[in-house]
Amino acid sequence: MLLSLFSRRLFWTLSLCLLLGCQQDQSDSAEESLGAIDGVSAALLPTVALDQRLPEMGTHEANPEAPVPPMCYTKTEGRHNPCYVCHQVYPRNPEQPRMNMLDDGGIQGSYLFSDEGLKNHWANLFVDRSEWLAQVSDEAIVAYTNQDNYQALPARLQKQGWEGFVPDLANFDLAAAAFDKQGFARDGSGWVAFNYKPLPSTFWPTNGNTDDVAIRLPEKFRQVDGKFSRAVYQLNLALAELSIKQLPRMRIHPSDEQLHGRDLDGDGQLRAETQWLAPQSHFFGDAKEIAVLNQQFPKGTEFIHSVRYVGVDTQGNISVPRRMKELRYMQKIRELTASDLDNRYRTERKEKVLGELPYYVDHGDKGRENGMGWLLTGFIEDYQGALRPQTREEMLFCMGCHAAIGTTIDQTFAFSRKVTGPEGWGYINLRGMTDAPSVNQHEGEILQYLKRVGGGSEFRENPEMLQRWYNSDGSVKEAAVQAADVYTLITPSRERALAMNKAYSHIVRHQSFVQGRDATWLPANNVHRQVEDSTPPLDAEYRFFGWDMRLDWSATQNSVAHTEQ
Repeated sequence: MLLSLFSRRLFWTLSLCLLLGCQQDQSDSAEESLGAIDGVSAALLPTVALDQRLPEMGTHEANPEAPVPPMCYTKTEGRHNPCYVCHQVYPRNPEQPRMNMLDDGGIQGSYLFSDEGLKNHWANLFVDRSEWLAQVSDEAIVAYTNQDNYQALPARLQKQGWEGFVPDLANFDLAAAAFDKQGFARDGSGWVAFNYKPLPSTFWPTNGNTDDVAIRLPEKFRQVDGKFSRAVYQLNLALAELSIKQLPRMRIHPSDEQLHGRDLDGDGQLRAETQWLAPQSHFFGDAKEIAVLNQQFPKGTEFIHSVRYVGVDTQGNISVPRRMKELRYMQKIRELTASDLDNRYRTERKEKVLGELPYYVDHGDKGRENGMGWLLTGFIEDYQGALRPQTREEMLFCMGCHAAIGTTIDQTFAFSRKVTGPEGWGYINLRGMTDAPSVNQHEGEILQYLKRVGGGSEFRENPEMLQRWYNSDGSVKEAAVQAADVYTLITPSRERALAMNKAYSHIVRHQSFVQGRDATWLPANNVHRQVEDSTPPLDAEYRFFGWDMRLDWSATQNSVAHTEQ
């Protein structure tokens, strides 16, 4: 009965839209080119007048410090420290030099903002969306999030004469179905999905997003004598993983050392089969002349990252839905020498101390250069829900985290958090995933985060996380957290998932991404509107927490051989 009512509602809404010619939206040329499915998308959400939408801007004058994300304005009460996830100092180990030399751990306990950055420009954090949520039915938001807005994007970009990256991963809207069990894209495009643990806590589904990431190495890394070789591609992917994680050796798919003519496992012999890979000086196959650089991906490496709504069924199972909030893309355009890295990180530290505004080279449609060898571009929903290229200021939102924070490895996040070895190749799956600790810690990473931060998000305003994992005195329910898998720990209830999806649709319909993308529906309390840089955000004893974004999966699998072995 409910489905029937909803179907009739959808039919009459669409019919009315067609009858009136969708006059409200004809003023937007981008919307005029949309197909029928986008018209249906629009019908599912309340109408917002054109003068109520935030106009797209060609400059970033509204927020010159857009690379400073909303969580940097968290009220810490002197003791709740989420800052360690981004800002770190690591020991200098000459035998295993870390590619990221920013050493910005001191930012955990201080503000190094420009004058512009002292004001919190993320106004969407303070918007009350309660009335909007009341206008959007559960059935409507479920239908909206389950619609595809990816498939039409490549053709639309080509029609517009787009000169940048055109998504070429077929059926990516179908999430896991686009890849085989080993993570290889079924369309033969060379994209490979991997299973990783989401970064605390921005990409936890309980805070509003699901996501997935795939990697693609250049063609020669996938070939032998010009012909595709899955075995060689897997070896090169494994070698990249070994380098990023700086492991002494790692388990791989069974490989023939005699066929490759290389001692893969480092035992001094060429065996017909080995399941271990030790560090190598060069890659395999047609890439055998290319040297492996410490904690750097080879030039030409690509990442595609979809940020999506929180999919949920009638039983409350959380999944990755078809609709994308954003589609992000990175390409490695140059490898950096040790002197390059030293110079660039020195410059970044100087700019932070002087409070200078960030600057990134703009390559137009091709994206923005982060100053560390990568080109970034992205797509985001337009008023109708179709994906469009992000504006200059919208792209700045991504640049800060992928340019100069101390925890990243080669300015990336997900790959270093991949489940190590063959088990980590395949589409992301949080069910059954253990709360693996950071490589320099002992207790589960999520358990540690809940203890350090005092809540299930940087803002400590996720009531479900507080209810599920905290005692009334504010302490963490350690035994319960330790007994749960990652899926149970960081996914929301059906009610919360629907509310977050509805709240984010308000941002989409108002096109107000430059004011923030957090899926909140009540004004934030634990967030500063203005910070005083002379007052440290944390008391001395909470001012620095150590952490490494790489994870120790050895407690749950036999994929990694540690040094003592």
